[in-house]
Amino acid sequence: MHIHILTVLPELLESPFNHSILKRAKDKGLLEISVHHLRRWAVNEYGQVDDYQFGGGAGMVIMCEPLVKAIEELSADKIFDEIIFLTPDGERLSQPIANQLSLRENILMICGHYKGIDQRVRDHFVTREISIGDYVLSGGELAAAVLVDAIGRLLPGVLNDETSALFDSFQDNLLAPPVYTRPEVYRDWKVPEILLSGDHKKINEWRYEEAVKRTQERRPDIIKDE
Repeated sequence: MHIHILTVLPELLESPFNHSILKRAKDKGLLEISVHHLRRWAVNEYGQVDDYQFGGGAGMVIMCEPLVKAIEELSADKIFDEIIFLTPDGERLSQPIANQLSLRENILMICGHYKGIDQRVRDHFVTREISIGDYVLSGGELAAAVLVDAIGRLLPGVLNDETSALFDSFQDNLLAPPVYTRPEVYRDWKVPEILLSGDHKKINEWRYEEAVKRTQERRPDIIKDE
């Protein structure tokens, strides 16, 4: 998979992609991430990529011209399966969306900044708009990092145990059950006996029951939406 990201602040994305699971994915050649500075396609020698919005109002808007030039140049030698704009008014990111996107080969992400991007780019180039939650960030860079992480960890071969992702929260519309590790007893707090039994059938049944219980208590909306 190859993910391209258009941003006016590429520095914000340096650390998230150079550590932990995403670094492993890159080192294994399973994921390639290309971060492009939008000012490469600036409209003048001053590096301008934004302007005041028509109709007045506070905040600058990223212009059509640099974005269109960037998208068309990057699309010249490849076809993007999705061109995603990270925006608070997009569809809310969920595990099923991450699952879908992990099956794509080429994705372009556009990070908004200031008051967003010219609507004409959204109308004519963007294929999907995604939000990571009902709040506003200073720009789309952190949202892009979240989305890349959610997608990248699902690629076959990235996790040491490929079955691990199948039991994450929100897979099968359930939160993950409680987990424990050594020691068996700490400060008189004991690990549930069932997990020490070696009976994998009963352990799986216990985990499912605990996942349902936790979901009903913390996120009943997930079960209702099923």
